Amino acid sequence: MNPDLITLFIGEIFIILIMYRFLLRQWVIEKWEEKIEEEGYLVIKLEPVIDAIEDRMHEKLEQFQSSFFGSVGAMTKKAQDLDPMNNIRKAVKGGDWGSAMVEYMANKANLGHLLGSDSQNIGNNEPEINSKPLIPKKLLGK
Repeated sequence: MNPDLITLFIGEIFIILIMYRFLLRQWVIEKWEEKIEEEGYLVIKLEPVIDAIEDRMHEKLEQFQSSFFGSVGAMTKKAQDLDPMNNIRKAVKGGDWGSAMVEYMANKANLGHLLGSDSQNIGNNEPEINSKPLIPKKLLGK
């Protein structure tokens, strides 16, 4: 390389740095101060960013609300499942008075937690018994 070109290149860089330090820097500062003093300059320039942040926060709030109300619904369902009277109501509604009495006595004796829920009962897979009489019609005289 030519040493004159290197010297010229270093000289140009030095001149640019001096100009920036003493001329351009002050001019840039003055221009920015004028723009900042203008009413709403930053708000106008940053409006797309502000809108994007606002939209994202709105979406996050909706997600939080939906998950919060979903978890409240799940907690309400679990609380209803823990109600000791639920099993009694189900047994009475199904006409199973024996189970209703067992549930009632267990609840009165504070032993309801030992019986478990309906989903844990063994007899859930048994078929429902129809309410047909066990005696044939011929014997009943019909």
